[in-house]
Amino acid sequence: MGLILEGEGGNDDVVWVPPSNFSIVEEGIFRSALPLPSNFAFLESLNLRSIIYLCPEPYPEENLEFLQSHNVRLFEFGIQGTKEPSETIPKDTITQALRVLIDVRNHPVLIHCKRGKHRTGCLVGCLRKLQNWCLSSVFEEYQHFAGAKSRDTDLRFIETFDIVYLQQCLYSIIYQYHGFGSNKRRLLYREENLHKPQLTSM
Repeated sequence: MGLILEGEGGNDDVVWVPPSNFSIVEEGIFRSALPLPSNFAFLESLNLRSIIYLCPEPYPEENLEFLQSHNVRLFEFGIQGTKEPSETIPKDTITQALRVLIDVRNHPVLIHCKRGKHRTGCLVGCLRKLQNWCLSSVFEEYQHFAGAKSRDTDLRFIETFDIVYLQQCLYSIIYQYHGFGSNKRRLLYREENLHKPQLTSM
C-alpha cells in the first residue's frame, strides 16, 4: 500500500510506500522494518535526522547512500536475534540505544531492525516502561507488531529491564513530559556533564 501524489500536469506521480511494519511511536519517533529502495521517497517525506539500526549485519550500501545524500545520521547497535531461550539482548546496548532515542536533537528518528518486530519491539517496549506504561499495554504493543512470532525471551527482557538502572546510567539527563495528548507527549531534557555513548555513526 502506498500514497500516490500527483505532480503538476498530472505526469509526475510520486508513490510513497512506507517500509513494512511502519508506525509512529511518538511525535518525532518512528519504527519499521529495514527500508527498501522503494521506501526512500516515503522516508524523505519524514525529514529524518537519524536512524537507529539494531542489527549486526552491515547496513545496505544503497541505504547508506540515501542517508548520506539526505544528511541522516546512522546509529548502529549490533544486537543478535534472540530465537533461543538462552539468548538475551544486552542490557547495556539497549540502554545506549535509549539514550540516543530520547535525545530530541536526533529527532525525527526511525528505529528499525530487519523486520521491525523483535529487536525494535524490545527497544520500544523499554521506552514505554520509561514512559510509565503499564506492563500489559507494553506487551500488547509488542505483540501487535510481532504477531504470531512473539518471543517469550523478548517479553521477559522487557519485563525485567530495570528502569532504575537506566535512570542511574542517565543520571545527567533531566527529562519531563509536556502536553496532555498521547500524540504530544515528548521527552525533553538538558545536558549536565553528559558522557556520550560510544556509537558507530555517519
